[in-house]
Amino acid sequence: MKKIALVGCGRILARHLEAIAANPGLEIVLVCDKIEERARAAAEKLGVPYVTDYRRIRGADVVSVLTPSGLHPRHVSNVAELTDAACVVCEKPLSLTLREAHEVYRRVEKAGKILLPVYQNRYNPLVACVKNLIDGGRLGRIHQFVCNVLWNRNDDYFKIDWHGTSEFDGGVLYTQASHYVDMVHYFFGEVASHKGEGGALRGFEVYDSVSAVLRFQSGVVGTINATVDVYEKNFATEFTLIAEKGTIRLSGTNLNRIDFWNVQGVEKPDLDFALDHQYGQGHNALYRYLLEEKWDMFPSKADVLSGIRLMEMLSF
Repeated sequence: MKKIALVGCGRILARHLEAIAANPGLEIVLVCDKIEERARAAAEKLGVPYVTDYRRIRGADVVSVLTPSGLHPRHVSNVAELTDAACVVCEKPLSLTLREAHEVYRRVEKAGKILLPVYQNRYNPLVACVKNLIDGGRLGRIHQFVCNVLWNRNDDYFKIDWHGTSEFDGGVLYTQASHYVDMVHYFFGEVASHKGEGGALRGFEVYDSVSAVLRFQSGVVGTINATVDVYEKNFATEFTLIAEKGTIRLSGTNLNRIDFWNVQGVEKPDLDFALDHQYGQGHNALYRYLLEEKWDMFPSKADVLSGIRLMEMLSF
């Protein structure tokens, strides 16, 4: 049985609770939030104690950091240094800058702890399928991709104090589309060049809409379009891949549906799955790999740092 403490009782908490509950062998033993009412409410729901200062966490094997994005470097580093937990899980993004990411790894490694950043979209079975086709050469030369993350985040969402701020949010690429930026990095590797434009169209400190064109060192070219300005509700999450030996289009709430499949010598797989939320099923797999201590299923330090470098580049 691995004991887990959760730091941050905000929007993403419910997804982690579901994922942990889906993995017998994991037990939540403590919750923490600086807002006592929020910590108390989560603790009462779970029947566990709470604290308002993560430095008081003791007796947990794992601490999951679910706080605002801009606070992740400080919280992850302090949890590693000041608690007795062996592992620190960090929700995306690990940091808003490459400099901070290097500092986080330095401090976590010095403390002798294991850092497990959340990249749950890599565990999406459709994403994993495409990755295997690319790496196995079944698609031949990859030519082009189009990735669209066209979502809605209404004014009430941005009334949450840290949303829309440069210090804690980072903008649409960091807070909404980061897993799709990571996906193209996961598929295609290092970027050779990029161009793009972003707009703070609703008066925030960060971009709420971004369009970017990328060329990877492998020669692949493609576009990422991301926005939170769609009217009323999320419109589309979609990824199209054009290759020498096939064309694939994924869509759905979290790329959970194959819309088009024409791959030489490969039948369309039966991998579609239903979702009742936007986060996908990847957190379930993440906590399963944590429970089984399959550390190789988490991205390497070099991979994480490379991805954050790309995020910083695209945030202009």
